[in-house]
Amino acid sequence: MKGLTDIPGIRVGHVSDYEAITGCTAILCEAGAVGGVDIRGSATGTEEIATLDPGHVTPQAHGILLAGGSAFGLEAASGVRRYLERRGVGYPTGAAKVPIVPAAILYDLGIGKADVRPTLAMGEAAAAAATDDAVKEGSIGAGTGATVGKIFGMKQAMKSGLGSFTVTLPGGVLVASLVAVNALGDVRDRAGKIVAGARRSADSREFVDTAQQMLRGAGPGGLGARGNTTLTVVATNARLTKIQAAKLAQFGSQGVVRAISPINTMFDGDTTFALSIGDKTADINVLGVAAAEAVAQAILRAVKLAKTLGGVPGLG
Repeated sequence: MKGLTDIPGIRVGHVSDYEAITGCTAILCEAGAVGGVDIRGSATGTEEIATLDPGHVTPQAHGILLAGGSAFGLEAASGVRRYLERRGVGYPTGAAKVPIVPAAILYDLGIGKADVRPTLAMGEAAAAAATDDAVKEGSIGAGTGATVGKIFGMKQAMKSGLGSFTVTLPGGVLVASLVAVNALGDVRDRAGKIVAGARRSADSREFVDTAQQMLRGAGPGGLGARGNTTLTVVATNARLTKIQAAKLAQFGSQGVVRAISPINTMFDGDTTFALSIGDKTADINVLGVAAAEAVAQAILRAVKLAKTLGGVPGLG
């Protein structure tokens, strides 16, 4: 399976700056996709989120932009819009077609160069690089500067990245995910074992268990612990309304909760997008179970494929 690009009509492109250790990822659906969103974190940085509301005049989105760079990285979304406008893609207003591109950012300023962030040009380049090939994973795109396990700061954190995974349902129905994992907490497998997270010391691979440390009174320390956010996109080839797409995003967020602990903290801007593009029929609850599984598996892939960067050790 190819990950998110298993959904016909979706293309994914990345741009990474490995010197500054940041980047962005463009998810394109040029024919239009019904979208929804679920925001669980309390440190979000987003743009055009209201366009996904069921009451908004725009019926579909044409792309999603995920980026590092904190709020500065939102600039990259304009590059995606510029690319799509040149291709004649967008919501018709009479005077011009306006591409609908919701965006969300994660905080990666604590690794690499804090004064270099994704730009309009990088967003445009990510869109231009978009393909329906298998999604490239690991330390790439929006996951270039991603890290996990930061309760004791970056010196005891681990490198993370971007992962993608697809669940196949009967009747040819697909639910796929793409996740850029940049969490305060630890990543756990299905059995609850920590796969990547906060370490006992800078030269140790023994995990301290962030949730247990917090139960003992430890709080996030240092600037490295205060910039996080896991960004998720779930997509399906089943036909959904905007209300159902919002529900699918909520189901997708359950996969984030399943794989990361703790999650949705005051220092995480966790945001899940959902896209429906296709004509298959499926029960929203079944799609939701698949979405949670696809997201949890993508999160595991994100940390397992992440390479060491900026002195932060990875597993890849």
